[in-house]
Amino acid sequence: MELPDAEDLNYWKTSQSSPSTWIRRAKDHIEKIGGRVLGEAFGREEAAGRAAYMLAFEIAGEQFKIVWPVLPSDNERAARRQAATMLYHDVKQRCISAQVLGARQAFFAYWRLPDGRTASEMSAPELMEVVPRLLGGRALPDGR
Repeated sequence: MELPDAEDLNYWKTSQSSPSTWIRRAKDHIEKIGGRVLGEAFGREEAAGRAAYMLAFEIAGEQFKIVWPVLPSDNERAARRQAATMLYHDVKQRCISAQVLGARQAFFAYWRLPDGRTASEMSAPELMEVVPRLLGGRALPDGR
């Protein structure tokens, strides 16, 4: 999937807060609902010209991992701030939903499966095979 340009989306140059401030605020929302942050990172793949923020956490025994891309722009500083801001707003909204619907439903796309992938990284046929067993309590092929 080709990413849109940073300048074409919300939160473009709307804040002066640093990316680390936005990530801290996202972590605060997770902790506020009883979650535990397991890790955070910023990474860049120079050759591909890509960068992203990662936030891994656990809520009620379920593990989740968010990888949020920095959108293409000639202004990398503003694009990094925008990405961290978007990650924050996504986490904030999902934390509100989690209080009503539960963490697994609210953060489903980011739910870490036993093989380490997130639900959003699986193909549709894989989801159709694995998710009913996970939700229904039946064992997975590897016995878990």
